[in-house]
Amino acid sequence: MNRADLHTHTTASDGVHRPADNVKMAKEAGLAAIAITDHDTVAGIAEAKEAGRRCGVEVVPGVEISTSYEGTEIHVLGYYIDVEDPTLLRRLVSQRNVRDARNEGIVARLNELGIPLTMAEVAEAAGREPGMDETIGRPHIAEALVRRGVVATTQEAFDRYLAKGKPGYVDPPPRISPLEVFGWIREAGGTAIVAHPGLYRNDALAEKFLLDGADGLEAYHSDHGPEAERYFRELAEKHGKLATGGSDFHGARKGKIYHGAIGNRTVDVSVLAELRRRSARG
Repeated sequence: MNRADLHTHTTASDGVHRPADNVKMAKEAGLAAIAITDHDTVAGIAEAKEAGRRCGVEVVPGVEISTSYEGTEIHVLGYYIDVEDPTLLRRLVSQRNVRDARNEGIVARLNELGIPLTMAEVAEAAGREPGMDETIGRPHIAEALVRRGVVATTQEAFDRYLAKGKPGYVDPPPRISPLEVFGWIREAGGTAIVAHPGLYRNDALAEKFLLDGADGLEAYHSDHGPEAERYFRELAEKHGKLATGGSDFHGARKGKIYHGAIGNRTVDVSVLAELRRRSARG
């Protein structure tokens, strides 16, 4: 009971399970703490915190914000942010608007390919309308394609249409830089961590971001092997920064867990105290 999974997603973005369910699974996995880090929204945190109070699991308020740097999509995790900070909430709305514009572009591209998908079908698959506090993304488009019978699984939807380089892929509209988002998170009282740096296939970026304001790196991730985990941990330590970790749990679709199960990657709970200490309001 001294471990924490600092990267999970819920139905507030592209996860399968409600925030309270993630907390329950953390309890069942023997974890002391879990972070809720939905994409560009904090809508799931209140429910998770209430569940955490009931079952004795600490819930770390977090968010995962999408950015772009020299043509590479970079995700930044923010921990112990003030989820009621009006400036942060306004900024997250702008982020979700970017996602909505991209979703419309993907649907239009699929229509050009002869697949008459509509945004209404995507909204139904997501269980929400665009413009709400929760996000809609490519996994919901994939689910809509499954429901329409175009593909058998969401993985097939990505493999055939939605992954980068596939015919239905659309680059997102211009996004802000990770350096700017480090500032957003700090201004909202939080600590900024570069998510899954090994997935960007450019290790030099990780060091650059540490030098340019990131508080640390997500060294431990379900898609990092032991060598990558050691490299990013040592890189963070070299610069006096934090090495965090989490499963990046999204839930299971058609029996396949996306990234990893809750508790698949964890850190000692002592990391939480350090995240709070380094936060702008800690």
